[in-house]
Amino acid sequence: MASNYLSLAYLLLLAVSGNAIPIVDIPIIGSTNISLANSAASCFPALGFSMPSWVPSSTNGWWCDPSTEYAFVGFSYEVTECQSKETLKREFKDIRNKFSGRYVRLYGACDRAGFYDDVIDAAWEATVGVHALIWFGFDNSPIWQTRRNQLFLTLHTNPKAKFVTRLVQFGSEPLYDDVLDVGTLASQVWAAKANLQNLGIPVTISEMASEFLGAGLKRSQLVYPTRERQEDIHVGGSSLVFSQPTNVGNEADYFNLLDSKCEFFKTVAGGGVGWFAHIYADGQEPGYGIYDVYWREKFWFRPRTRC
Repeated sequence: MASNYLSLAYLLLLAVSGNAIPIVDIPIIGSTNISLANSAASCFPALGFSMPSWVPSSTNGWWCDPSTEYAFVGFSYEVTECQSKETLKREFKDIRNKFSGRYVRLYGACDRAGFYDDVIDAAWEATVGVHALIWFGFDNSPIWQTRRNQLFLTLHTNPKAKFVTRLVQFGSEPLYDDVLDVGTLASQVWAAKANLQNLGIPVTISEMASEFLGAGLKRSQLVYPTRERQEDIHVGGSSLVFSQPTNVGNEADYFNLLDSKCEFFKTVAGGGVGWFAHIYADGQEPGYGIYDVYWREKFWFRPRTRC
């Protein structure tokens, strides 16, 4: 999806029936047989959780129950710069310690060998979960297949991977960007599910609402932002539409609005609604960051993580 259509908040829809896993935009396809922790203080990546000094033998009881993951959950984080491991550690810790972020949602791609291993190490050290991404790009290049294979190899071989990787996003708006047709995308998602099932890592995609509707999916499955100029939340039937701000003042008002709706998000049927701020810094995507290009906060940003 081209950057001028990116929203400033990506919404994370949480499902809590049985042992369900969080979903982003559409239902996740993946394992649902992992045990979830009952106490927020004892689960990853809850605020206050301390990482162990060893790698656990199982993810049973490791992940927090999705019903606790409403309101602000973290940042989108662009990786085209191929940040060093030290930069990843520093900025992930900033997301965690200054902004109380619990997750980092990767955006873009870095094709440097070992990069996702660095992401895993940084996430472990900072105590943040990761929404990994198979990035297609905008030029119809088949390089996404190499990225998919490398990511899956890392997930299977790095012992910490399944303890920080909450899910894998199979593309970012792949239907909107016309990189795969519906049938091919569906088969790829199911194949990814089978590949990652023994790790307990579910698979999802991020997509424009119009593409889901065009593919015959129900509006009730969607939570999406738009590029309207107004700052408001519209609730109609079973859909939520979030408007996007158009300047720094509107950006601040927009996030204040999301923060003010914490109590509403907590009670939305299905386990609540959580949201990401897109994006961490203007150096990653000009105009969209919480930090400007000089690493100054453009406005006060300390949204609630619970209410």
